[in-house]
Formats: sequence, structure tokens, C-alpha cells
Amino acid sequence: MQRICFWVAQRFKRCDKCHPLTEGFSPGGIRQAFQQPAYPNSMPRRPQPLRVAIDTGGTFTDCVWVDHGQLRMLKVFSTPADPSQSILEALSRIDHHGDFVILHGTTVGTNTLLERKGARTALITTAGFEDAIEIGRQARPKLYDFFFDRVEPLVPANLRFGIEERTASDGEILTAPSPADLKSLVAQVAEKEPESIAISLLFSFANQENELAMADALKTLSVPLSISHQILPEFREYERTSTIVINAYLQPVMQRYLENLERRAESLRLKRPAKYRVERRFSATKVAYKNIRALAPAAPRIFVMQSSGGITALSSAAREPVRTVLSGPAGGVVGAAASARRSGFKRIIAFDMGGTSTDVSLVEGAITTASHAEVAGLPIGVPMLDIHTVGAGGGSLARFDAAGVLRVGPESAGADPGPICYGRGTQPTVTDANLLLGRLQPTRFLGGDFTLDLERTRSITRDWLNRQGNPLTLEKFAAGVVRVVNATMEKAIRVVSIERGRDPRDLALVAFGGAGGLHACALAEALSIPNVIIPALPGALSALGILVSDVVKDYSRTILWSAAGKVPQARLLQEFAALKKQAAIDLQQEGWQGKVLYQSSVDLRYRGQGYELNLPFTPNLLADFEREHRRRYGYSHTGRPVELVTLRLRASVRSDAVHVEKMDHMRKMNHVKQMNHVGTAAPVSLPRAKPRGPSRAKLGSPSPLKASVLFDGKKLATQIYSRDELNSGKTYSGPAIITEYSATTVIPPNKRFHLDPVANLIVTIR
Repeated sequence: MQRICFWVAQRFKRCDKCHPLTEGFSPGGIRQAFQQPAYPNSMPRRPQPLRVAIDTGGTFTDCVWVDHGQLRMLKVFSTPADPSQSILEALSRIDHHGDFVILHGTTVGTNTLLERKGARTALITTAGFEDAIEIGRQARPKLYDFFFDRVEPLVPANLRFGIEERTASDGEILTAPSPADLKSLVAQVAEKEPESIAISLLFSFANQENELAMADALKTLSVPLSISHQILPEFREYERTSTIVINAYLQPVMQRYLENLERRAESLRLKRPAKYRVERRFSATKVAYKNIRALAPAAPRIFVMQSSGGITALSSAAREPVRTVLSGPAGGVVGAAASARRSGFKRIIAFDMGGTSTDVSLVEGAITTASHAEVAGLPIGVPMLDIHTVGAGGGSLARFDAAGVLRVGPESAGADPGPICYGRGTQPTVTDANLLLGRLQPTRFLGGDFTLDLERTRSITRDWLNRQGNPLTLEKFAAGVVRVVNATMEKAIRVVSIERGRDPRDLALVAFGGAGGLHACALAEALSIPNVIIPALPGALSALGILVSDVVKDYSRTILWSAAGKVPQARLLQEFAALKKQAAIDLQQEGWQGKVLYQSSVDLRYRGQGYELNLPFTPNLLADFEREHRRRYGYSHTGRPVELVTLRLRASVRSDAVHVEKMDHMRKMNHVKQMNHVGTAAPVSLPRAKPRGPSRAKLGSPSPLKASVLFDGKKLATQIYSRDELNSGKTYSGPAIITEYSATTVIPPNKRFHLDPVANLIVTIR
């Protein structure tokens, strides 16, 4: 009985019969337990791995994890030249000597597309369709702009290859590629020395035989292959080919990045001492017993956030990087929706203002994905959260154009060199403007870990204005910068709300990101949004969203069936069963465990229409379609033939992380305790950057309780609050500035705000 009780106590730190660990044993009983262990040949139990969510932004890399029931965070300066460097810097500062599980939101795919720095890609397609990716849909973003420059395709003409083959729309192979044609094709492609190959043949979604023959012939070149029927088995050859080309364009870059991250994480593991020795100490005997066998840390496991709002294995992300192009912003939407639900808001606009860009998204209840989107002017057909991005962030650079008009962004100072006030920048940014207006408090930035250099900002900005020949005062210039960047972000919010028939007065604005709270109230005022929500972890909410995200796999298949008054239920169930079988195989191969949840949906349209509506698969599918068509477009055609176009399946496994909605301690504990942070790492010096960073905050010289802040051209005495000191439920009035480790919130005059029971800051605008 003593041995069993000892084992229970060791594992669970208590025993129902013996109470605390040291109270249930006499010294003799303890010695007996050590001399005759219940499991003499068993190794000490390995501690549970620490799940760390990491979001790499343009200026900061944010980390969030749960440590002994407390939510903790860390911000380090990003290293744009090699994002994995800042990730390893962050991991090295986390005081954990066990195993790591890294959940990663990355901007590598997005930046590679924006900067056009992807792999040299070849495209293999059906003869006669080599120029489909250049012809596109003949849609002009600016209809009357004669000088508009179209987006150049990622694959130049000399790297596009056509082959004689043809598959019919019903899947019949009309022409199979001959061995001679395949041999000639391989020779031509090899001569161009591509780094990656995209294969997209007509009607491959109906029959993949010709694509498989093509892939089998090209695998001798030993370069990554992106095959359309494996990634996007859907119709619309332009969108499908564009998606496969983007995947091939990103694949070598993403593969190198993830392999480098994995290698660096492994090197960090090897540097850490083996501190897994199991020590058994008992005050009753004054003797320490140690198991001399140390457990070596395991290699960190890495998972990647997808654009669809779910995480996937590193191998899947490396194989299909097109699914990660909105990786970081997707985590923000998940985190914003979860935080808003805890405060009772279901219809929101997620407003994420970081260092480089601003991402906005409309959420009405459940988070939904779009099956088609555009990134950098290129169509992508894989599921993505509906996120609209503009080049406006805290690091956005201010400039005067040739006509002397003030412009802000989309160029950004990023993390290198960063804003002027960080110590290296030489051109004014939005962050510098907020500092000059008094909205950022120099010694309260990042919880006081750094002091922003106000005098340097004033001096360099004044000299910069003189060189521009502009007579504006510093205050007027800073106010102008804020107004211009606010106009850009207001337009983005209008795109996802008013332009889609949503009244902003019925929504709440969830503001996060390092700079979101600085501008949210002004934007809400301009758009008549009644409430602003500043979540409990604003500057790292994207990382928090990644932490609580589920494992997600998306599947689709175009069928193009006619449903004249009746849905072919049996055939649909058979097709969905095949997709579920594939999902189960993929999840098993990646080692995911737990119950798999399936969401089945169908794209429908009236015969003759060019686009579809996606609806959940139910027995009343046709009636649901007519109802939704009437709601969306104001009319429906009762009795008109309906087409079932594409089947979609989402397979998800609940994350074993602690979900925000279930973290009851966050409702009960004081805000200070569970918003603990571990500090901010100094900027990592890049090869071309001077190793000079922001100066340390001086202890003993905190910001005053009040400061002079410029609002609408008037300087007002403004109360300065630390968010940790706000009393839950108490109503406060503006003007006010709320400072915390990860962000700063500005409350204009005559606005009321309070901290609700779940630690979210609620600002009443109207």
C-alpha cells in the first residue's frame, strides 16, 4: 500500500487517503519505498512538452504559452533577413528545460510573393494553354486607367511547357501523353534548370491519370513537384493553375526556411543541459534521493498555422506552402473571435495593426473561410480566412510626394532599422508620430523594458522636415501622419463591412496588434462603431490565436452534377465518404490523435450562373440554397435547375492546448497575475545593421500619472493608467492612456471605458 501511495503521490503530488506528499509516510516508509520501488525498471516520466505559439511580424516576434496555469508572453525584435533567428532568440529566453512544441505563424510565404523572391518555377500544362496564367480573366482592377500595369505571372513564357494530352470533362482520357513526348518534355525542362515544377492539366480533377504519368517522368529531375489534382482538384483552370504555380514558387523557399528553423531548434536543444533528473526530496529524512538517469530533451516538434485558421504539420506546410500565405493574420482572427465571445460580442470587425501592415476581417458568429482570394494580385483557390490587408502599420514610413502631399506607407521601417525612436531609424514613422503627440509614453513602452528616445525623434524629424523644405511644426506633422494612416485603415474597414452590406453600427471593433489600441477609438468614431474591445493580450493576440487553434485539413472536389428538384443523396454521401477516408489517412500519417470532426458543404448555383454559394450539406440542401440566394441577392428562381459544383470537407481535431474560452482562471484571477511577461529581448543585430538598440528604461523614473497629449489640435491633460491597475467593473472616462507590456491604448475625451470580468477592455464610443 505504501509503494502504491508513494507512486501516486509522486505523480499527482497528493493522495486521497494520505493527503500531502510528506504526511502519508514515515521515514521508514519512505526508505522502504526507495529500496523496493513499485516500478524498478521504469524510466523517470518525461515532463509534458511546453506548447509555445510564435507569430513573426514585421517588427516584433511574439511568443505566448501557458506556464503552470498562467498565460505568459514574450516579445523580441524580428530579424527579417532570417526570421528563425528571432524565434530561437525567444525560445532561448523561455525558462523551460523540457521539450518544446512550436506552433508557428509565419510571413515567409506572404513576403516571398510580395517581394517576388520565390523559386525559378517551370509550368507543365496542356498544349495550347501555356499562356492561361497570363491571359487570366481579363478583369481590370482599374477600369479606366490606361496606364495600369498588370501583374506579371510568376512563370515567364520561356518556362511554360505544353504537352499533347487531353482529358474530357467527364474524366475520359481522350489523349494520353506518348513516351516520346514525355522524354522530350523532360529534356526541355532539364535544360532550363528549374528549382520547382508545377503540373496543371485540363480536367485533372476528373481523372488524374495523365498528371501522374507526367509526375512520374519528371521525378528524375529531383526537384519539388506541385501537382494540381493533389492540391486543388477543382475546375476553373486559371485559378487552379495560378494556385499550383504559387505553391511551386514558394515550395523551395518555405522548405529551406522550415528546415533551417528545425535545425536551429535542434541546436538549441543540444545546447541546453539535461535537467530532467528526477529529484525526490523529503523534509522528514533530510536526504535527497536522485535518479541518476537523465532524460535528454527531445527534438522540438514544429507545426505551422494555415491561412484557413488551423494548424498543420511542418511536413504538410513544406509540401503545400500555398496554404500558409496568410498564416499570421489568420491567428489574429481566431484570437479576436475567441476574445470577443468571452465578452458577449459575436459580430465583430477584427482590426490587427502591427508594425508593417493592418489586417481587417469581418466575423459574424463562426469564423468562415473563402474558397478563392487574391494575394499580391494573384488568385489563390485554397480555403483562406477572409482577410483584407493594407500597408499601414506602426513602422509605416511618412513621405511627401512630388506634389508635396503627405503620404504614409506602404513602405515600412520594419525591425531593421525600425522607427527613429527605437534608436536606428532615420525616417519618421507612425510610431514616431504617436510618440511626438504624447500618445506613447517613453518609459512605459513594452512594460518599461525600453525607453523610447523622444529627443532623438524630435531632432531627426525636425531635420528631415527641413530637408523636405516643409514648414510644418512637429505636432502638426505628427497629427497629419496619424490622420493619413487612419484614412487608409478606415477605408480597409469599409471594404469588409459597408461594401458588403454590413452596418458598422451593428458591429464591435476588436483592436489588437502592437499599434491597434492607438488608433481604434478614432476609427470607431469615424465609422459610428459603438464599442471597441481591446483584448486581454492585444500585442500578442495573433500568437494566442495560434495557441488555441485546432488541427485542420481541407479537401475539395469538383463534380458538376445537375439536381433537378432532387439532391442525389446516396452519391453525395459516397463522395464525402471518400474524402473522409483520405482525411483519416492523412491525419493518421501525421500522428494526430483525438476525435476527428467533419464539416461537409457543397457549392451550388443555378444553371447558367458563373459563381456559387457554399452551404452546409443537409437533407434540405436545395431549399437552403434558394433561401440563401434570396437573402444574398434579393431573389430566387423556384423550379430552375440547380447545379452541385464542388464538394468541400473540413476535418479538424481539437487542439490539446488550453482554449481561451475554457480558461476559467482568467475570469477569477487578478489581471496582473495571468498577464505576466518575461521581458523583451534586445534587437538582434543583423549583418548590415549597427548593434545599437533602444536604451534601457531607467528604474526609479516612471512616467507621471498625467501627461499632455494632443487631441484634435488641442493639448489636454491626460490620465495615464497601467492596465494592471484598473479595477474590473469600474467605469473610467477619457482622455486617458492605458499602458501595458504588449500595447498602448488611447482613449479620446468624453469616452467611457471599463475592464470586464474576463479582462477585456471595453470602450464605449456611442
